[in-house]
Amino acid sequence: MATKKTWLEKLNEKKEPKIKRIDFNFADIPANSNMFIATPQIIDNYINQIPKGKKVSVQTMRKDLAIENSADYTCPVTTGIFLRIVAEANFEKYQQENSLKKITPFWRVVEPNSSLSKKLTFGQDFIIKQRQVEKIND
Repeated sequence: MATKKTWLEKLNEKKEPKIKRIDFNFADIPANSNMFIATPQIIDNYINQIPKGKKVSVQTMRKDLAIENSADYTCPVTTGIFLRIVAEANFEKYQQENSLKKITPFWRVVEPNSSLSKKLTFGQDFIIKQRQVEKIND
C-alpha cells in the first residue's frame, strides 16, 4: 500500500508549468484563451516576493502569473489546489522548525474567511494571527 505524501513532498514534487489553449468557456476564462497552469513551486516563489505587511488577492496573483508566463489567464482550479499545498506544506515546516523565518508567508494571499482557509488542516486562527502581527487589514 502506498504511503500518503506529506504536504512538503507535494510542494517539492517536480512538475512542469504548462500553457494550455482552452477551446471552451472554463470558469472565468473565455474560449480560445491561453491558460497558464502553474506549479506549487511557482505559487510558493510568487508569495515569497510579497513584502511584509502587504496582501495580494488570488485574482491579482493569477493575473500576474499569466502576464509573467505570456498567457491570457491562470487556471483558477489548479491555483487553488497549489495554494493549499503551499499553505499546508509551510505550516508543516513551521511545526517542524517552530520558526516563521524559513516559511513562505501564505497568509499574505490566503484570506482568513475564504473557502480555502476553511479547508486547511490547521484552521483559520494561524492566518488571522499572522495578519494581525503584520498589520494586514481585511
